[in-house]
Amino acid sequence: MRPVPGRVPKADLTAVVVALDERDRPTDEHCGRVAGLALELGQRCGLTSPELRQLALTARLHDVGKIGIPDDILRKTSPFTAEDWAIMKTHSVRGQRVIDAAGLEDGAIVGLAIRHHHERFDGSGYPDGLKGEAIPLLARIVAIGDAYDAMANLRAYRPGRSHAAILAVLHEMQGRQHDPYLVKHFTQIIDTSRFRVP
Repeated sequence: MRPVPGRVPKADLTAVVVALDERDRPTDEHCGRVAGLALELGQRCGLTSPELRQLALTARLHDVGKIGIPDDILRKTSPFTAEDWAIMKTHSVRGQRVIDAAGLEDGAIVGLAIRHHHERFDGSGYPDGLKGEAIPLLARIVAIGDAYDAMANLRAYRPGRSHAAILAVLHEMQGRQHDPYLVKHFTQIIDTSRFRVP
């Protein structure tokens, strides 16, 4: 059977995930947890099966662009300089390019959501300064799971936060960083999630 042009077998997607794990295991593990949180939130919000499939890919690969970030920044143990942040912020656009090059089914949707997972609800995010519902829904969902897991887990430059402390930040940032509707649903699913921290 001849391959369909533009379609990549599922094994090639696995190769992308393995490549991320080989490049930076903590990032790969983070992406796995974010995928779990995003799917729980997506199910709570009533996403369809195709949308949940797209969400799973977006969340699992949202940081794949970090493959292109230099080691001295990716593995830095001290706070970032402004120059470091400028380079790190390119990972979302790099991630979209990886997905576009893979030729995956639903790749355009997934790539766009990866590009925009650091946009903020008030328009102050990056890379394009999108605001409110102009930010793709999948990106808004991933952003909440991403924020929760990033705050929950130990980083070289700061300790992990407690569940209560993270929820306080999410509530404070709703309407600014995060979609208030999604934050409300996230607080309803996180207490019973296997990804909840103490």
